[in-house]
Amino acid sequence: MLITEHELLKDEIREWCVRYGADRGALLPILQEVQHKYGHISEFAMQQIADALEIHPVEVDGVVSFYQFLHTRTHGRFVIRLCRTVSCDMAGKDRVARQLENELGISFGATTPDGRFTLEWASCLGLCDQGPALLVNETVYREVTPEKVHEIVSACRRSLSAHAPEFSQEAAS
Repeated sequence: MLITEHELLKDEIREWCVRYGADRGALLPILQEVQHKYGHISEFAMQQIADALEIHPVEVDGVVSFYQFLHTRTHGRFVIRLCRTVSCDMAGKDRVARQLENELGISFGATTPDGRFTLEWASCLGLCDQGPALLVNETVYREVTPEKVHEIVSACRRSLSAHAPEFSQEAAS
């Protein structure tokens, strides 16, 4: 018997409820698990989480839409977030942003056609004295210059060729 993606997701949500608890306090860790595994949080996943935690689906959607690092559409394997605070502006953020767009061939808010990179703005990375600041997945880069952008993107590309993607872009849709 073949297990569908939806059945697999339901089973995983049940497992995460055992690990984190089956109450509201488990909502954020379960959402993070879904996103890490599937690359985004689908409507189906939100409904299943709401059912498992016995909360209203609107509460789940509210958390997903509130947190900038949770998303409902598939993002690239590397999500690159550039801080857009005034201090990063003064440190040369616009030049870094242009270089990122040129290097990847996309604008902020977009994902490359191959699904490898997504460019996003970040409200603040908390590195005002070390800007422009950049976050690539969980890795922070400080005092980024246009020249460093090429090095960062190249390192990401090298790691992609060495590893298979961790999530399916069609899963949990």
